[in-house]
Amino acid sequence: MSRHEIRLSGFGGQGIITAGYILGKAAALFDQRHVTLIKSYGPESRGGASSAQLIISDQEIDYPRLTEPELLVAMSQEAYSKYIGELKSDGLLLIDEDLVELDCPRDNVEVRAIPATRIAESELGRKIVANIVMLGFVAVSTDVVSSEAVREAVLTSVPKGTEELNRKAFEYGYERGKVMAKKPVTSAG
Repeated sequence: MSRHEIRLSGFGGQGIITAGYILGKAAALFDQRHVTLIKSYGPESRGGASSAQLIISDQEIDYPRLTEPELLVAMSQEAYSKYIGELKSDGLLLIDEDLVELDCPRDNVEVRAIPATRIAESELGRKIVANIVMLGFVAVSTDVVSSEAVREAVLTSVPKGTEELNRKAFEYGYERGKVMAKKPVTSAG
């Protein structure tokens, strides 16, 4: 049985909830898996804490809340500090390297970093697609959902007229992750 517990986190305005929706859609519609998604965000629409919890499984899911996530995506310092303690030993931590400093390191946690926001701003001219850059990074760094499914979910979920921008954002994250896969991995702690 394959079961994955995932938390995507950051601050309001980064598209964390959208990224969670897209990842869940990829698993459910394109990989034919069972999925739960729980969204959490602060009262502020921009700048407050934001989180998406996903469980992706080959079997029905009895309990929709995370018990021990194996993947934490942190796109803000506050999100990292708040959720690093719940990440499973030998879990994977993916961070936006320009926005997260590993100030609460954990032993036995694999860390991979990408400058998702910088790529979105400097390479694509639109900071708003940093979440999609990160989804490309997630797709290549994990086996949670197939890359093809995430790519398809991105293209069928974004607003009309932005498909090409979002496709490029996904590919930037994916390609950066492929390059990083050839480098030694850091361990927090």
